[in-house]
Amino acid sequence: MSETTKQVSSRREFLGNTGRIAAATAIAGLAIPRVHAAEDNTLQVALIGCGGRGTGAAVNALSVKQGPMKLVAAADVFENRVRSSVEQIKKQRADQVDVPPERQFVGFDGYQKAMDCLKPGDIAIFASPLAFRWVHFGYAIQKGLHVFMEKPITADGPTSRRMIKQAEEAKAKNLKVGVGLMSRHSRALEQLHQRIQDGEIGDIIAMRGYRMSGPLGSAFSDKWPGQPSELLWQIQRFHSFLWAGGGAFSDFNIHIIDHLCWMKNAWPVKAQGVGGRHYRGSAVDQNFDSYSIEYTFADGAKLFMDGRNVAGAQDMYASYIHGSKGSAIASKSGDCGPPSSTYKGQNMDRANMTWESQVPPGEGNPYDNEWNDLVDAIRNDKPFNEAERGVMASVVTSLGRRAAHTGRELTLEDMLNADHEYAPDADKWTMDSPPPLKSDADGKYPIPQPGLIGTREF
Repeated sequence: MSETTKQVSSRREFLGNTGRIAAATAIAGLAIPRVHAAEDNTLQVALIGCGGRGTGAAVNALSVKQGPMKLVAAADVFENRVRSSVEQIKKQRADQVDVPPERQFVGFDGYQKAMDCLKPGDIAIFASPLAFRWVHFGYAIQKGLHVFMEKPITADGPTSRRMIKQAEEAKAKNLKVGVGLMSRHSRALEQLHQRIQDGEIGDIIAMRGYRMSGPLGSAFSDKWPGQPSELLWQIQRFHSFLWAGGGAFSDFNIHIIDHLCWMKNAWPVKAQGVGGRHYRGSAVDQNFDSYSIEYTFADGAKLFMDGRNVAGAQDMYASYIHGSKGSAIASKSGDCGPPSSTYKGQNMDRANMTWESQVPPGEGNPYDNEWNDLVDAIRNDKPFNEAERGVMASVVTSLGRRAAHTGRELTLEDMLNADHEYAPDADKWTMDSPPPLKSDADGKYPIPQPGLIGTREF
């Protein structure tokens, strides 16, 4: 593998020095925008994917206090989502929303129409299911747009390799790319990362992550009801299908896996895992409802990630680090919940605490921080391209999921170089297209069967 499997650094060190391209070259050949900013320094935003995540990301974007921002276009495959999202954003940021009906686009080609409303140097937000991430990213690069994309961003090998190449293309064009792994923008975790690099808890020996709760999102799905189309229904139920969201494991656990790998400054080289389907009833989704993954790093250190979606079982949602000289709580509660703290020894009780994070006023929300950092890079031309790192976080998460689904120990190379593409030709889909995963005569879908299907996930 190239640089992707080498050690990674903190969020302020990016993938080398970006080559500068003259402005005339960057915009050459691009179409004249349909919407012109009222001021030269207004950053226009197009939202592609108008569910809860996209709506929230747009509000975060418009909250940035670094010059004027305006939402000018929105797109989704569901008309009601476009309308609802625009109205919700207006309620919070009315003076920054200019999205009349003619710039509200519905359909699989809506992303093109929305981005065509922007000028080079504006921002596109991608918050649709991950199968479309490479499709939308490619068009944004062609248009010379900066990008913010939600996580996860891949679920299989072919799209991961494709997006690593796209990340390089974006870097060559000096486009700024943010990825919605907001733990990297948690000021508490930034402080902890620095202390770990300074040797406060010694060498990292093991790390533990937990996201265990009852059923979440659309992870449990009964049979397709017949309406809307089976493809659109699977998009609505994206947590249920590996092609759409990487399944429950990838979507729910990637934040903790990513920030623990950051603390280690490395990606694991292999994984093994177990999982199972319990109390499933009539559910036809592709998920296990419990997972336990053991990742191994090149130096032998371990990362254990446990995920569970079982009603009535104990909830756990936090992350921990064990070093040769002490230990740390990374996320006290949630994906990146402060405060972070360090301890002498391995008992993480207050009597043993040696440090606790203190977040500067106004920087407590990592969702806002990631947008402030992205826009700062855009306006001040700082290196900022999180795309490759976002791909690798997605690949590592998928590695653990696939290890559990196949019942095999797999390497990072195995996952990245796998040839099974879960949603081929996603760039060619229309409203009449069949889903990439079809149900059988009983309305059921292929599911992972460890030991029986060992080379593929399903």
